[in-house]
Amino acid sequence: MHALSSCPPARLRPLVGLLTDIDDTLTADGAIAPAALQALFDLHAAGVPVIAITGRPSGWSEPFALAWPVKAIVAENGAVMLRRRADGGLQRDFTQDAATRAENFERLQRCAADLLLRVPGCQLASDSAGRLTDIAVDHSEHAHLAPAQIEAVCAVMREHGLQATVSSIHINGWIGAHNKWTAAQWAVPELTGKPFVAEDWLYVGDSSNDQIMFAHMPHSVGVANIARFVPQLQSLPGFVTEAERGDGFAELARAVLSAKQNCPTD
Repeated sequence: MHALSSCPPARLRPLVGLLTDIDDTLTADGAIAPAALQALFDLHAAGVPVIAITGRPSGWSEPFALAWPVKAIVAENGAVMLRRRADGGLQRDFTQDAATRAENFERLQRCAADLLLRVPGCQLASDSAGRLTDIAVDHSEHAHLAPAQIEAVCAVMREHGLQATVSSIHINGWIGAHNKWTAAQWAVPELTGKPFVAEDWLYVGDSSNDQIMFAHMPHSVGVANIARFVPQLQSLPGFVTEAERGDGFAELARAVLSAKQNCPTD
């Protein structure tokens, strides 16, 4: 990873928009950093769209999809897209039909029950009531799991046929081929009316469940607190901010806006 300060403005200037994680990228302890919220407003005012892609549940994400100046929040690792309608209400779209979601929900609940029986210290995430298409185990938000326990949770999830990823706070498990990368491929055309060209967008994140984006996106940034996960990552972001969490996102936003505002004239 290179320091974001070393990124040439010419690399940031052509960007169409930003894709971003939420937990510990925009937020700390579940609340958005004031600098990150201001950065979202600044990007919006400059015509730079932001799409958030998160492992957080639909229920947790809905108020932020309405309040933040983002094009949408794609929640539950690519399963649910939430956006504000023209009338101010909330639009909710899914990657799976209702019958598939109902069948998967039963399987997910069986897996959750098995996890609580088989992994000592395992606790479901406090936001579980808002989850429609996945389950989550808390490892760093309100509870703490050691690396061996985290690995045991992932193993049980996979035994049940789930995909499993580890974010900065939760271990998420779901059924289906969707993930953060497919979320970008779905959300960008749906929200902008234009094809998704990865080179036109930048992704910013902070943990191991972001590495699929670090691997696929030509432009990627980690906020400084990604240092906690670096030993576990097989794919790293190209650049890293000096500041952590939401302050790091604001640092990136300033760099992007500065690059665009200081475009050289012919």
